[in-house]
Amino acid sequence: MIDGAKKPTTPSLFDDFGSSRFKSKDEYKNALVSYQEALFHVQQSYYHQKKRALIVFEGWDASGKGGAIRRLTEKLDPRGVSVFPVAKPAQSDQEKHFLYRFWKHIPPPGSLHIFDRSHYGRVLVERVNSLIERPIWQRSYREINEFEQTLSDNGVRIVKLFMHISSKEQRERFEERLHNPFKRWKLTEEDLHNRRMRNEYIAAANEMFKRTHTSYAPWHIINGEYKWQARIDVLETIVNALSEGVEVAPPPLDENLIAQASKQLDVDEALIAQARRSD
Repeated sequence: MIDGAKKPTTPSLFDDFGSSRFKSKDEYKNALVSYQEALFHVQQSYYHQKKRALIVFEGWDASGKGGAIRRLTEKLDPRGVSVFPVAKPAQSDQEKHFLYRFWKHIPPPGSLHIFDRSHYGRVLVERVNSLIERPIWQRSYREINEFEQTLSDNGVRIVKLFMHISSKEQRERFEERLHNPFKRWKLTEEDLHNRRMRNEYIAAANEMFKRTHTSYAPWHIINGEYKWQARIDVLETIVNALSEGVEVAPPPLDENLIAQASKQLDVDEALIAQARRSD
């Protein structure tokens, strides 16, 4: 573990999911539009300032990762955002260090990259299913922290989200998928296997939080029990994390551009200046 890397308060999975913060669809829709617009402004500021961010999604099967990512990306400029859907590594990747394929998807300046599942599979699915030996996954906590600190030291803002739902809610969503022909493809034998291993995954997730919750890459547990709330909580968490210490206001107009526009487009410079002051 890197000295001084951990935050004083480590999150852990909870059993009390409370009630939804939204009482109506209109209330949810209003919040959705507001936070999507705020995130779009954040994306623009990251582009203009050549900043970059990595957003990591982990969580239970059927916890709403896909739905949250869709709402997260649907109003963004597609040229500045990408999603890396993480699945079982190809044979060629299995022959390399487990972080190799993730290094290839680090965001360039001016962009946001999203990992739909991530390098944390090393200490979750690979640990729980005994796909690697204990000393290997134990060593991986340090390797992950060093990987994320290297990114942070090089200007990558990291936001890590874990979508958490109850066993009861997961069962209901699995049943919905089973009975809906357009969602049936989402339910797999692996999902059912992972559900049987829930206690083992809880232990693995809580140790993961304990060992990798750092000042430069903290974990945020999202209450996924209520889909509307979860989507807004995801957007709110990301907007707040990416806005911290960042000037989100649009950049000022270039004086040369104003002069050229005034001449070529027959635009009054005084009106441009007045509009600029009102921004």
